[in-house]
Amino acid sequence: MAQERGLIGRLVGDMIRGSVRKRFHTVHWSPPQGAIPTPVIFYANHHGWMDGYMMFQLVTRLGIECVDWIQEFDAFPAFEYIGGMPYPPTRVTDRAKTIRQTIRLMRAGAKNLVIFPEQELTRPGALRPFGEAMALVARKVPGVHVVPVHIRYEMSIHERPEAFLKVGEAHPWESLEVAQEALLALMGDDERQFEVLTKGTKDINERMRWPKK
Repeated sequence: MAQERGLIGRLVGDMIRGSVRKRFHTVHWSPPQGAIPTPVIFYANHHGWMDGYMMFQLVTRLGIECVDWIQEFDAFPAFEYIGGMPYPPTRVTDRAKTIRQTIRLMRAGAKNLVIFPEQELTRPGALRPFGEAMALVARKVPGVHVVPVHIRYEMSIHERPEAFLKVGEAHPWESLEVAQEALLALMGDDERQFEVLTKGTKDINERMRWPKK
């Protein structure tokens, strides 16, 4: 798969898929309701440690090759082989380099972007203000569309948590305010129907089938 570059990319991809299958009962998704034009920026809320893994599974299912900015890239350098790019919070020069490379790749039609515009991982709740980096890329890439994605985790009726990914409609870029409003509207949309994106590990009562007496 193009998202996974070479042997290292396939190994990292397998690690992500295996981790998700082990840790979750099911990952559900509400697919996009129409075609997604490229170049495109997928942007999501950032309220869970596994968000990057979820977005990796989403874009690989869609077959849209993306890059993803990672603040702690130095701890996961092999993620370069699945589209990861360094975005360290304390090194302005490195962040600027990543932004320039992303714009060049998107303008060439080679890549798209996954971004968490709240910038920091926080507990579930209200959206934090979006950072300006998303707007900078969008303004520099002609014809770019943006797609909101809502990621929600639920620990309830199963032994392991479930994840729910809602994919919004693609819209031409307008502004950070419009993008944030679109994500908020998606978060409040309770009418969407979900399908299985990834089957994880069943509950113990689902795995253990004792003979009936």
